Parts: sequence; structure tokens; C-alpha cells
Amino acid sequence: MATQNVHKSNRAVYRLGLTGSIGMGKSTVAQMFVRRGIPLWDADKAVQALYSAGGGAVGLVGDAFPGCVVDNAVSRPLLAPLVVGNEEGIKKLESIVHPLVTTHRQKFLQSIAEQADQKLVVLDIPLLFETHGEDQTDGVAVVSAPQEVQQARVLARPGMTPAKFQAILKRQVPDEEKRQQADFVIDTSVSLEDTQQQVASIISKLQQA
Repeated sequence: MATQNVHKSNRAVYRLGLTGSIGMGKSTVAQMFVRRGIPLWDADKAVQALYSAGGGAVGLVGDAFPGCVVDNAVSRPLLAPLVVGNEEGIKKLESIVHPLVTTHRQKFLQSIAEQADQKLVVLDIPLLFETHGEDQTDGVAVVSAPQEVQQARVLARPGMTPAKFQAILKRQVPDEEKRQQADFVIDTSVSLEDTQQQVASIISKLQQA
């Protein structure tokens, strides 16, 4: 694990942003924090809730992209063709969803702040640097692995192709840049036990800061 400076937050709860490119093992690492009792906010799950039946984004997304709402929920398969490869469509969708996700996160953080014994929370944000989400954290942990490990993991997924993989990478900040901006780098090319030790070390350091 590589670290940069660990700075103290003026807040009662330290907000650790967790991110990483596709295939780096971020979801696995996120659950390692959870198993050690650290509250986790998941940006992807927040979007899922907003898109689900009665969710806060359904009406707005439906108005902006007619035909993508089914049974009062946003259908991702119907929405995807309207935004994939369409920069204007992506920006329109982001302008709707990002403020709602921010509100969802703020409510979560408020609930954590009310727990007097909680010193650390993890914000799982896949596109943290891409959306300048680091400004809403006190520090960032980047989940990383060598390029060949990443590629092997991703191409093993059902339906994934080299072309799809490259298209996804083009929308993500390169791993090297993420590592350079990180306060912590979690290496997942090692054993699960070694990765768990890295997570435990970060938790210990931040809870004592």
C-alpha cells in the first residue's frame, strides 16, 4: 500500500472516498471496509434507488428521455441507447442525476454524523475523479492492480469485448493519474489476505488521526 499525507479533517467523521477503474476490485475492497464496521455509501446503489419505481429521478429522466420509463421506473436498457455515444445526452442525464445523488449522499452523511462513536465513513464513488468528487471527501483511496491483471479480469466478464473495455477506459481517468492523486493506494493484485491487511491499516490510521 502506498500513501501520501494523511490530513486531519475538521469534521467529526472522516470521509474517505473509495474509487478505482473498472476491474480493479473496488467492490471487493468496499465490502472489506463494511465487514470491519465502517459505514459505506455506494454511489451506484444510490443511482439504482433513484431509478427504481417511485425514485426521485424517474419523472425527470422520463421527461428528458421519453420512452425510457417502464412501470414507473427508469429502464436502463431503454435509456442506454439514448445516451451511449451521445455526449449531449450524457451531459443532460448527468445534470439531472448528479444533484440528486449529492442530496442522497448528504442525507447519508447527516445520519452518520448523528452517531457519536463513528469516526470514519467510506464513500464508494466509481467516477470520483471524473466528477471532481474528491472535493467532497477528506481523503481518497484508489484501488489498483497492474494493467494485465485488470484486463484479464474485465475480459472474463460475460458479454465483455476488447472494444467495450477500451470504450469504458476512455471515459475514466487513467489508473496512473488516480494513484498519483490518492492518499492511499490499495493493491488488489496480491492475495485477499494482503488486501485485507491494507484496508485494516488504513482504518487504523484514520481512526487514530
